[in-house]
Amino acid sequence: MNLRIGFIFFLLQFALVSVSGQINKDGDGVFKRYFDKLLNDTNDLSAPKFMTYPTLAYSPETRWEIGFSSLYIYSAKRDLLNRLSEVKAFTFYTLENQYGIWLDHMLYTDKNTWFFLGRARYQSFPLLYFGIGPDSQSERISLIDGNYSLFRERFLRAVIPSLYVGLELDYQRLSSVKYKDVTPNHQQPSVGANGSTNLGLGLGILYDNIHNALNPRKGIYSEWAVLNYNGDFGSDFNFTSYIIDNRFYVPVKKNTVLAAQLYGQFTLGNAPFNMLSLMGGESLMRGYYLGRYRDKNLIAGQLEYRILPFNFSKRWGASAFMAAGQVYDENETFQFKNLLPTGGLGLRFLVFPEKDIYTRVDVAFTEEGRGIYFFIGEAF
Repeated sequence: MNLRIGFIFFLLQFALVSVSGQINKDGDGVFKRYFDKLLNDTNDLSAPKFMTYPTLAYSPETRWEIGFSSLYIYSAKRDLLNRLSEVKAFTFYTLENQYGIWLDHMLYTDKNTWFFLGRARYQSFPLLYFGIGPDSQSERISLIDGNYSLFRERFLRAVIPSLYVGLELDYQRLSSVKYKDVTPNHQQPSVGANGSTNLGLGLGILYDNIHNALNPRKGIYSEWAVLNYNGDFGSDFNFTSYIIDNRFYVPVKKNTVLAAQLYGQFTLGNAPFNMLSLMGGESLMRGYYLGRYRDKNLIAGQLEYRILPFNFSKRWGASAFMAAGQVYDENETFQFKNLLPTGGLGLRFLVFPEKDIYTRVDVAFTEEGRGIYFFIGEAF
C-alpha cells in the first residue's frame, strides 16, 4: 500500500490558521495571511489560482518518499464562460534514490474552441510485476526497475459545441530494465521484457459539456480513440489500442451528485507488457495497485455518490463508491462472473470555494487489501 499523506499538511494548515488567529487577535500573523490567501475566496472570481504543497509517502519498494505537488487553474481570458483549465505537477524523491516528475494538463482556449488534454511522465521508479492475465499471482513475482518516459497529447477542436475531433499522440519508453527480488516461479514478460520504445498516432472523438472537470456536477464526458503503434513511426512493436471512456454526472438533489463511468481498453497485435491494459490506480478500480492485473483487454465500471458539501458544513463533504472490472486476452471473452469488486468511502474538503474544487481522501477496499488516496479533484 502506497499512501501519499499530503492531507496531513492541510490539517496542519487548518491548525496553524486557528493558532495564528488566536495569537494575533489584534492583527493578522504571517501564517494566517498566507493560509487565508491560499484557502479563502478572492474578490475576483475570474482570477487564476495556484497552490503547492509537500507530500509524504511510504511503500516497501521505495521506503520513504518526499515530494511536492502543484496545481494551477484558470479560465481562458479570465472569462468564466470558458471552461476551467488545469495544470498539475508532481515531483518526488525516495530514500532508494528513485525520482520522477509528472505533468498533467487539461486546457481550453477562448470560447472552448480548442481542447488540449495530455500528460507527461519521467521517472526512475520500481514496478511491481504480478504477471499477465486475470489469474496472475496474488503476490508479486518480481520488482522491475528502470527508467520510464511517457508523453501523451490530444489535439482536439470543437466541430459543434461540446463535440471535439482531432489527433492523438502517445510516446512511451521503458529502458535500463532490471529484475529484482525475483521469486522462484518468476517468468519474464514474453513481449518487451528488456524495455522498448513505442510511438502511437491516431484519432479521437470527444464529447464534453462539463464546465469544471475537477468537480463535475452535471453533464457527459465521452471519449472514443484509436492509436496505432507501428515500426514506420519508430515503434519497436506493432499493435493498435482502442479506448472508450464514458462518464455521466447526474445531480440528485442539492449538493449531491451521482457519477458513473464505463471504461474499456482493447489491444490488437504485439503489445509490450508495460503497454497492456492496466487495472487499478487512484481513479478507476481504487484499492488495486495500478498494474496488479494487466492484459490486452480491460473493461471496468464504477459508481460514486458525492455529497458536496454536507448540509451542516460549508466546506466538508463525503463520497461512497463501488467499482468492478476485469482483464482478459484475445483468447477469452468478457464474463460477468470474473468481475473483481472494489468499493470504499471518501472525505472531501472544499479547498477553492470560488472554483468549487475539493481535495479528496479515499479509502478503498478489495479482496486483497485496501488503498488510501489523497488528491485534488474528483477521481473521475
